[in-house]
Amino acid sequence: MKLIVDIEKQMGDFRLRTAFDAETGITGLLGASGCGKSITLKCIAGIERPDSGHIELDGVTLFDRKRGIDLPPQRRRVGYLFQNYALFPNMTVRQNILCGLHGEKDRVLKYEKLEEIIHMLSLEGLENHKPHQLSGGQQQRTALARILVSRPHLLMLDEPFSALDSYLRLRLQLEMRETLAAFEGPVLMVTHDRDEAYRMCDRIAVMEDGWADAPSPTKELFANPESVFAAVVTGCKNIASARKVGDYEIEVPDWGIRLTSSRLLRDDLCGVGIRAHYFHPRSDRNRFPVVFVREMEEPFEWVIQFRIPGQKEGTEDLWWRLPKDRRPQRMPDELGIAPDNVLPLYPMKKHH
Repeated sequence: MKLIVDIEKQMGDFRLRTAFDAETGITGLLGASGCGKSITLKCIAGIERPDSGHIELDGVTLFDRKRGIDLPPQRRRVGYLFQNYALFPNMTVRQNILCGLHGEKDRVLKYEKLEEIIHMLSLEGLENHKPHQLSGGQQQRTALARILVSRPHLLMLDEPFSALDSYLRLRLQLEMRETLAAFEGPVLMVTHDRDEAYRMCDRIAVMEDGWADAPSPTKELFANPESVFAAVVTGCKNIASARKVGDYEIEVPDWGIRLTSSRLLRDDLCGVGIRAHYFHPRSDRNRFPVVFVREMEEPFEWVIQFRIPGQKEGTEDLWWRLPKDRRPQRMPDELGIAPDNVLPLYPMKKHH
């Protein structure tokens, strides 16, 4: 199954212009709050209407402005898990799930499907509980059961873990990945959390101010984010403006150094990124002197901030992260970076 989205929508001063495809597996929409992630889901679900464009799911056109097609939400075969799960507070778990089966007229088949989904999502014994009697995880599974029992062709999750504490969030992410592995259609997941996106998603589309990059395999995106914005949202701490001075050589004026990358550089290079874990005192490439500024201890790592002697005044300190057992007793006079870990950054590709 395949989802194709190419839409535009003006909302006051905000303009959504996004185009991407999603296939079976979990595709993440990763970006800051207000960048257009949730409105994209609402346009796909039919809750909001784009001004122009085309949405297609499994060969069926859901929306096409030019052809006058705009299927109502109930005909789109789209399951939408809201942030707050949107369970009916006065209904039991069983009754909430049965809402997803309102179109099934065969009573025997309806209750067979109900029992099957209750077992699948480990809700046995909770059938008569109301939402306020459930934990956050149980509420989430109930909401997911109500969606999955209707056999949607597309599943959309809008910040599904944002209301949970960190311990429960990680446990439910593992459970959710196992549950979704059996889902045969595309899954779209909106998140602003890079760790969540990395754990949950097979592919990620980075979104900024209404624009979405084409989805990239998750590990490839983190290894080589390519755009400045993608580097920021995937957690790169050291980013500076830069220019190409050779096929593999980058000049970084703010840091007062030149760096060699293992990647062939494009002419539109505009920045460079170095993840905080990439510095190494014994690296023999891209070495430069350093002046240490401050350090902060975390449970399992040290965060060390430093400057380069030729660095411009007013620019931010650089970050070096290292495991606690690798912190040197005496701070080194120089640090280096392997060319593989020098990330060339380019303007974000924008559609239309």
